[in-house]
Amino acid sequence: MGKDVIVACDFASAESTYAFLDRFAGQRKPFVKIGMELFYAEGPSIVRGIRERGHKIFLDLKLHDIPNTVKKAMAVLSRLECDIVNLHAAGTGAMMEAALEGLTRPDGTRPLLIAVTQLTSTDQRAMENDLWIREPIGEVVMHYAENAKRAELDGVVCSPLEAAKVHEVCGPEFLTVTPGIRFADGDVGDQKRVMTPAAAKEAGSDYIVVGRPVTAAPDPVAAYLRCVHDFVD
Repeated sequence: MGKDVIVACDFASAESTYAFLDRFAGQRKPFVKIGMELFYAEGPSIVRGIRERGHKIFLDLKLHDIPNTVKKAMAVLSRLECDIVNLHAAGTGAMMEAALEGLTRPDGTRPLLIAVTQLTSTDQRAMENDLWIREPIGEVVMHYAENAKRAELDGVVCSPLEAAKVHEVCGPEFLTVTPGIRFADGDVGDQKRVMTPAAAKEAGSDYIVVGRPVTAAPDPVAAYLRCVHDFVD
């Protein structure tokens, strides 16, 4: 699996998203993440519009509900021709299995399906005090990753700090998609478990997800190309 940089287009409208993507004219087309803010603002049309521009798409909606509801929702999302979709591993193995069934089209094709383990804004204190999960966060991430593997998902969303261990536990072909990426000279913001693009590459991340370090940069194209140089090249 080739490594790639996914840019989180966390914008509030199609207009601002397309204005951002227009800056990459003549450049390498970035792999784009569409999250809840943009999808809830614009609906499925934003997925189709970005796809028509030739971008790969990670639809980051983090589904988490009863198995039947998630199965039906995934069947709808399968029509959008995304490359990756996700859900919360905390929804249980039964939910993940149902999601995979719903996402698979009648011809057997489907997007990659990955499970969120723990958000990179979550640390050990938050796990214990807010979620009442007492085990070490690294062990929780591995347990969730193993559950996703058993449900025959393609990989997980995890911190880059955990990517190498996930590959050790679940195999080298099990994908690690890692947010929490910041440049060494950048602000970590609300992220708690972070790593630079170069360090994430060394740690074994398959994809890094980069938002504000690119989208809020004075020169987003230069920031994106810096990520590509550090992580892919």
